[in-house]
Amino acid sequence: MVRLNKIYTRTGDDGTTGLVDGSRLPKHHARMEAIGAVDEANCAIGIAVVALGDDPTGALLRRVQNDLFDLGADLATPLADGGDFAPSEMVLRMVESQTAWLESAIDDANERLEPLTSFILPGGSEAAARLHIARASARRAERSVVAMAAEVPVNPAASAYINRLSDLLFVLARLANDGGRDDVLWVPAGNR
Repeated sequence: MVRLNKIYTRTGDDGTTGLVDGSRLPKHHARMEAIGAVDEANCAIGIAVVALGDDPTGALLRRVQNDLFDLGADLATPLADGGDFAPSEMVLRMVESQTAWLESAIDDANERLEPLTSFILPGGSEAAARLHIARASARRAERSVVAMAAEVPVNPAASAYINRLSDLLFVLARLANDGGRDDVLWVPAGNR
């Protein structure tokens, strides 16, 4: 169990931040951008959970929020020389089963949706709009993880998870719009 006795440490006052292995990086490093973008996506999901109220989707999203903490820990743990991305007692890593669970949740939600016949605009119900914000945040986090991967090795299971997450948030937004019946459809310029 994590125990935080002191919230501020002053160690980041020099513009660096610490990683799991004790090394330090500038706060603007691609790794830190990715970790921060994942945190922002998690916050956006938290706002969506509040809007969902007692809807069972909230419990599903709380599991996602926990997975995103795992993802942040994975991204904050540099690959040791000659190492691999296997989890261990001392190293938390994303694993393929987390992405498989997302895919199962996507498939389950998609079975309950009206067929998609048009692009849709973010909106409809408040919960759907907040889920769309979370979806866009997850896409930004994915771009940040891809940018990080251009500089340092990234766990393939971490990349797959963040890629799949926005798909889940998209179908959940449609579910929040009465199974897609209240989706706001895009109307091309020539048809408005």
